[in-house]
This record gives sequence, C-alpha cells and structure tokens, in this order.
Amino acid sequence: METGIKKKSFWAQIPNSAWMLLSLVSAFVLWIVIASTESGGVVFAEPWEVFSKLVAKVSDGTLWPHVYISLFRVIAGFSLGFVISIPIAFLMGWYAPFRNLVAPWIQFVRNIPPLAYIPLVITGAGVGEKAKVIVIFIASFLVLVVTIYQGVCNVDVTLIKAARVLGATDRDIFFKVVIPASTPFILVGARLGLSASLTTLVAAELTGASKGLGMMIQKAQGYYDMATVLLGILIIGIIGMLMEQLVKFLERRLTGWQETMQ
Repeated sequence: METGIKKKSFWAQIPNSAWMLLSLVSAFVLWIVIASTESGGVVFAEPWEVFSKLVAKVSDGTLWPHVYISLFRVIAGFSLGFVISIPIAFLMGWYAPFRNLVAPWIQFVRNIPPLAYIPLVITGAGVGEKAKVIVIFIASFLVLVVTIYQGVCNVDVTLIKAARVLGATDRDIFFKVVIPASTPFILVGARLGLSASLTTLVAAELTGASKGLGMMIQKAQGYYDMATVLLGILIIGIIGMLMEQLVKFLERRLTGWQETMQ
C-alpha cells in the first residue's frame, strides 16, 4: 500500500557538506593531474607551490595590503552602484516619462564593456583610487539597474489592483507592494553586481595601481611566477564566494516568504 510519502533518491540523501567535500577533492585531484602534464604544468603551478607562496606572503606581510585595498575598491564601487541604481531602477519602472528618457541609454551603455571606459576614466579622474572605484562602479551599476528594473516591471499586477480596491494610494502601493515584491530582484542584482565588481577588479587595477590582488597577479605574470598568479586568482574566487554567501543569508532572512526551488 502506498503511503503517499515520496521516497528520496539516493543522491538526495547525501548531505550538502559531503557534496562540498567531494567537489573540493575532485578539483584538487584535477589540479594535480593538469599541473603534472607537460602542457598544463606550464600554466598551472603545483598546489604545494601555491600553498608555499601563500605561507611566504602571509609571513612577510606582503599579502594583506593587496587584499585590503582590493576589498576596499570592490566594496566602494559596488556600494556606490547599489545606492544609485535603486532609485533609478524604481523610477524607470514606476514613471513612464522617466523610463522613456533613460531606458534607451541604459540599454545602450550596458552593451559596452566597462573596460572600454578605462581610457576615459583615466583621463577624467587620473590614476588614483577614484579611477579604480569608478570602473568597478560602472560594471556593478549596469548589472544592478537592469536587474532591479526587471523586478519592478514583474510585480504582480493583481497585487496592485487589490491594493487599489482596498483604497491604497500610489504612495502606499509603491512602499508596501512594489518595494517588498521587488526585494528578491534587488538581492539577485546585488549578487550579480558583486560578481561584476570582482570580475572587473583586475582590469580596474590597470589604471596605475601599485597594490591590489589584480596588480599582484599582473606583476607575477611578468616574472612568470605562476604560483603567485594562481594564488591571487584563488583569493579573488574565495572572496567572491564569501560575499555571495553573505547575500544569500540576507536573501533567506528578507525573502523567507518566497517559495524557492531547492
């Protein structure tokens, strides 16, 4: 007799921690295999060489300044993009005249790689920290504004109609219906914006940086120090994963009412 309870598959019973461990071990083994080949060894340093380089840079204190300044640039550029993108995206979604004026330019500019603006940014802002933050700001802003705008446009019309029937004003609908319904898109935009900020970091540090993970990678590549190159890449990846987990935590706290597929 069927109990009505669907039995979980074998793969579904494996905990996430076990999958994570298996993924890490698989990646480590693949890394060793590639580094041991003749062609792969030219590009990939051995894992223990990278670990030895990490220990050396931590011991002599040369790693942390690169990490700190890169984090500052990413957070500053992303924060600026996040703060500016939210009102622009909501205005685009809520007011047709503003949308008709601004949306075509947003669509036009977002098709241009942020790296293309580097010569203009250097000319206008010099080669200081401002230039690096501006390049990262451009990358994160374009992703954020488009994602949040789509969230505002996708608000369920039924909710708005129901609020009007109940006597809600435009102000009430905006703050009590549109903004809460758009929160998941804002958080998705934050995740994508952080990713765009990190992927633009190395290019942003081409604008005359003396420190930073991107500059560390570029200098190491010039000396053919592939262990340091891989170390910088791994650190950027780890920072990105930690930031994404933070946004996911906020997403669970702020959008717990939303059903998600696991």
